[in-house]
Amino acid sequence: MKSGPPFVSWSRRADPERGLENDRPSRHHLADAEIKVFCGTANRSLGEEVAAELELPLGRVTIRRFEDGEIYARYEESVRGVDAFVIQPTCPPVNENLMELLVMVDALSRASAGRITAVLPYYGYARQDKRTAPRSPITGRLVADLLQSAGVDRVLALDLDADQIEGFFKIPVDHLRALPLFANYLGAHDLSDAVVVAPDDSAVKTAYRLAERLHLPLAVVFQRGQLHGTDLHTQVVGDVAGRVPVLVDRIVDTPDRMCAALDAIREQGARPEAYVCATHGVLVEGAIDAVCRDDVREIVLTNSVPIPPQKRLDKVRVLSSAPLLARAMRSVHLNASISTLMS
Repeated sequence: MKSGPPFVSWSRRADPERGLENDRPSRHHLADAEIKVFCGTANRSLGEEVAAELELPLGRVTIRRFEDGEIYARYEESVRGVDAFVIQPTCPPVNENLMELLVMVDALSRASAGRITAVLPYYGYARQDKRTAPRSPITGRLVADLLQSAGVDRVLALDLDADQIEGFFKIPVDHLRALPLFANYLGAHDLSDAVVVAPDDSAVKTAYRLAERLHLPLAVVFQRGQLHGTDLHTQVVGDVAGRVPVLVDRIVDTPDRMCAALDAIREQGARPEAYVCATHGVLVEGAIDAVCRDDVREIVLTNSVPIPPQKRLDKVRVLSSAPLLARAMRSVHLNASISTLMS
């Protein structure tokens, strides 16, 4: 059995004579409430891993789709007054998984759950965090509004694509980092002559944090122009010659940006033994094959989104984010600090 803080069942009950359907416990009492963990269909295996880490069974919920595509969710056990966690990354198909999460949260809210925490290992629409052109949306904010309207009381997220998304919410947001997972994995390798590389300027903060953890120098690849055209210009700032490059970013979806960075550092003399690390392996068709180049030693991802068998090639390593998420969920439930998981 794993050691850890015990979970104490909450003994307080709503007064049936008051007839209050939404009689939630105060925040002061939530650490004494019963904790229940539920999982949608987006990444069931991750939900099972998290529940195992917490030594809890996954809560029973029926999710199905009507013939016209509408989503239905019904909890098969009482959730009144509980501290409920719903694990559901809004990964592709993004709209399906997002709507499923909203339906699950709405059902919990109407069943008088004490507190509802949406556990989002991957937050869809995060890249649309600002207006990039006239008459364009800010869908990262729209998703935040939808989650709050549905009844989410707290968000637990892993490596948001943009840090400012935290400010889109009027509820607490705990923003976890996968860097400890990468640092622990890479620390077991010989990195005495390595360099951490940000594949473009948007990944500088992430790369800097990893370089600090591994005590390695930092380099940045600046990319300007069209990725698919001939006008792409790259500039490498930092010394990569003769070093093993460790490229790190929060997401890999299309291969163009990562491959352009690999080409740029090879031209500057980096060794053909690169590690490519990304929290979210949202890999479009053909992306994993394009990144699995001869000059790449390993591609290190987390299981924040499902990595299907056909994409788990010999060079692909998938790290489990379940221990990190479970530790944060335990701390949230017990009102303990999780600041060490957010840097």
